Amino acid sequence: MTISDTHTGDVDPAVRAELSRLRDSIDNIDAAVVHMLAERFKCTQQVGHLKAAHQLPPADPEREARQIARLRGLAESAKLDPAFAEKFLNFIVGEVIRHHERIAEDTANGTAGSAPAARPAH
Repeated sequence: MTISDTHTGDVDPAVRAELSRLRDSIDNIDAAVVHMLAERFKCTQQVGHLKAAHQLPPADPEREARQIARLRGLAESAKLDPAFAEKFLNFIVGEVIRHHERIAEDTANGTAGSAPAARPAH
């Protein structure tokens, strides 16, 4: 998303060029984040099908706690606010659980499509 500045007429062209370069980088990073999230959700959908097929609960609080601790550590190492990283992961996990609940419901009702082949977790 590019936001236009309405008061750039008196800004040095070099500053404008640097601003544009940085915004292009931000746009590229945003695109990469979206693609990474899409790939993550493809994997979690497979997990949801596997859980449903074996009557496992949609949520795994112990794993979630480990993931939060791990992500907070990664955030600290990357100089990112760990509280922000935790909020971000909690949002994603909430969405994953919602998907897993839907998959489990569809499986129980016999309305689920064919489950993707399970891959071993690494």
